[in-house]
Amino acid sequence: MRWDDFRTSSNVEDRRGMGMAGGGGLGIGAIVILGLVGWALGIDPRILIGGAEMITGGGSGYQQQGQTGTPQDEMGRFAAAILGNTEDVWKTVLPQQANREYREPKLVLFSGATRSGCGGAQSAMGPFYCPLDQTVYIDLSFFQEMQQRFRAGGDFAYAYVLAHEVGHHVENVLGILPRVQQRQQEVSRSEANQLSVRVELMADCLAGVWAHHSNQRWKSLEQGDIEEAIRAAEAIGDDRLQKQAQGRVVPDSFTHGSSEQRMRWLTTGLKSGSVQACDTFRASRL
Repeated sequence: MRWDDFRTSSNVEDRRGMGMAGGGGLGIGAIVILGLVGWALGIDPRILIGGAEMITGGGSGYQQQGQTGTPQDEMGRFAAAILGNTEDVWKTVLPQQANREYREPKLVLFSGATRSGCGGAQSAMGPFYCPLDQTVYIDLSFFQEMQQRFRAGGDFAYAYVLAHEVGHHVENVLGILPRVQQRQQEVSRSEANQLSVRVELMADCLAGVWAHHSNQRWKSLEQGDIEEAIRAAEAIGDDRLQKQAQGRVVPDSFTHGSSEQRMRWLTTGLKSGSVQACDTFRASRL
């Protein structure tokens, strides 16, 4: 992937090496245990951890400030460049296709643990988007895990992960996330999981929309890039992760979608470049 010429975003905060300061919240041991329980039961660990943080009040009134500006290491510069490119794409595409002004999200880089507007953040949780502070959080060691655990490395695979989280921000700007979160409080766990799957598959598709327009304008994709992202989408499907963790698949507990679904919706965005084509809530087939 050709990313060296991308504009680097100024909306990056680097907290790597700072650890998790501040009082209250869950201890590291509790968060690790909740993470393991979540994977074993097929429940998104972020749901368990976020809920426990709200109960303990761990996310309330907390401020942690890192270094702003362009990181100096290669992976930090890569993340800032991908974020910058998503900004350049969405500030054009979203007004054109959805008649919405794009508000730029922030990106926090951390190592090990930090705090977010949604509570504690741990590397074990993987990258995530917090709608309360409109920020993407990522420990860049996740990219090493993609390579070593999932055999799904490569620049465009890593960019897909970041663009997926930015896709959640696009959903937030469109007003989708608040409506889904409200609805999830009113339905059964199985139905709430299905809503989560639709949110995640839409974010996959929106990541593809970003890549489509980035390639059109900057010729950013190289041979093999799309295959890298497809492999990554396949590797992190709920069915594959559950099979690895517990030896069986429980579709009712899916929160992100199967490998086939994730690959198909990412491809839909890549081919169409259309936000409307990513509307998983009106799709007859997930």
